[in-house]
Amino acid sequence: MGQKVNPLVLRLGTTQSYHSLWFEQPKAYSKGLQEDKKIRNSIKNYVQKKIRIYSEREGIVCIKIQKGIDEIRVIISLVFQKFFKKDLEELQRNVQKELNQKLRITITQIGNPYGHPNILSKFIAGQLKNRVSFRKAMKKAIKLTQGAGTDGVKIQIAGRIDGKDIARVEWVREGRVPLHNVRAKIDYCSSAVRTLYGVLGIKIWKFVNESL
Repeated sequence: MGQKVNPLVLRLGTTQSYHSLWFEQPKAYSKGLQEDKKIRNSIKNYVQKKIRIYSEREGIVCIKIQKGIDEIRVIISLVFQKFFKKDLEELQRNVQKELNQKLRITITQIGNPYGHPNILSKFIAGQLKNRVSFRKAMKKAIKLTQGAGTDGVKIQIAGRIDGKDIARVEWVREGRVPLHNVRAKIDYCSSAVRTLYGVLGIKIWKFVNESL
């Protein structure tokens, strides 16, 4: 039986970079991790309130945290059409309450939403909640990625699909997705969606390109 490894962790230092950059003494390391979690949760909760409930084209792609001696810098990659300067100031005040250091937040707007697995998984989750056939949802999601400059994409859904008594795994792939090649730049996302019949797991692998 094959051993499953997170493709992002496997490629750290080659085609993937760390989402948290900081140094801490061993005794204070757990405190730093908890601080990162507070920052990410606070940002996600705020953005979720601002985004429309049924919006499938908007959301957070990535949150990167860089900690200096006297300042914490947070870079948010976001797909959100109506995120204004006043929203950024309000977000910064909300997150600052959780911290003892000075905070600086930078927003990076992403152009093509469906070129990122996080937004694509949100789209599939919305389709499954609306009782759309899982095969139809996966095929439509793959069609949306064709204009995003991807070389290949794989989508997997697991659980009690279509309300069947026995849980199973269904997947579909378009193009190349070389998971065994460390030089291949793979974007990956795993999420869960609550449906009438239980929780379904969604996994998406997207092959961008191969570095030499």
